[in-house]
Amino acid sequence: MVLALILGGCADPGRHADASRHADELAQPAHLKRELIKTDSFILTGFYRITRPDLPLTLYIEGDGKAWATRSQPSTDPTPYKALGLALAASDPAANVVYLARPCQFTPIPDNPRCDVTYWTDKRFAEEVVVAMNQAVTHYVAVGQQVNLVGYSGGGALAVLIAARRHDVASIRTVAGNLDHAEVNRLHRVTPMPASLNAIDVARQVASIPQIHFSGAEDSVVPPSIAQRFVEASGARCATLYVVPGMTHESEWAQRWPELLAKTPVCARTP
Repeated sequence: MVLALILGGCADPGRHADASRHADELAQPAHLKRELIKTDSFILTGFYRITRPDLPLTLYIEGDGKAWATRSQPSTDPTPYKALGLALAASDPAANVVYLARPCQFTPIPDNPRCDVTYWTDKRFAEEVVVAMNQAVTHYVAVGQQVNLVGYSGGGALAVLIAARRHDVASIRTVAGNLDHAEVNRLHRVTPMPASLNAIDVARQVASIPQIHFSGAEDSVVPPSIAQRFVEASGARCATLYVVPGMTHESEWAQRWPELLAKTPVCARTP
């Protein structure tokens, strides 16, 4: 089954509430306020801090969360306890920071009638998911404002897929990004996801957007070769792979984030 090795363990009563409290503990010191965003398909949970609407907005997208309880059994709730995407957002000192959880994460599932296990397994990057996440981005971006997209793990795929549909994206950064789920699933010999869109298929569409893809040198879940494939597919003029020594897929990326965030995506000059 798809990337069951990312997150193991069994669901337990109260885990959702514990994860939600942990998210608030991450968000509150960074002055990130929680809210629900209604889209056509899902009610999404977001956290935001917007103090200078005249400046660009940096928007973070969470990873896949607790997609699986065991290698063959999906979880009953994909909400991550260790929300690495939120931890990245909380460590960003910018004036305008937004964090988006993925469909069915943090928002109580009874309040989200569209939620079904398929949206955190084989359809995690489906068309309706990309549409909903893009609507949530629009909810936060003011007219004329530029947005810098950041995605962790599967959130990196969504950052790319969303960028391909917008005209206000100033940059893309991914952290351990699953930028080619077909190749990742092939490497791990797990079930493919034909109902999901694949970020690498739109690499050329986002090729003119400055972007950096951070990969952990010790990441065995989404190895650096995946980001390298994406950079090559984009033509590489505006896309850079940065391999971070000693980091795995679920390392403490937030601790390194201020240093990594200082690396500015740029496009190489054409001859």
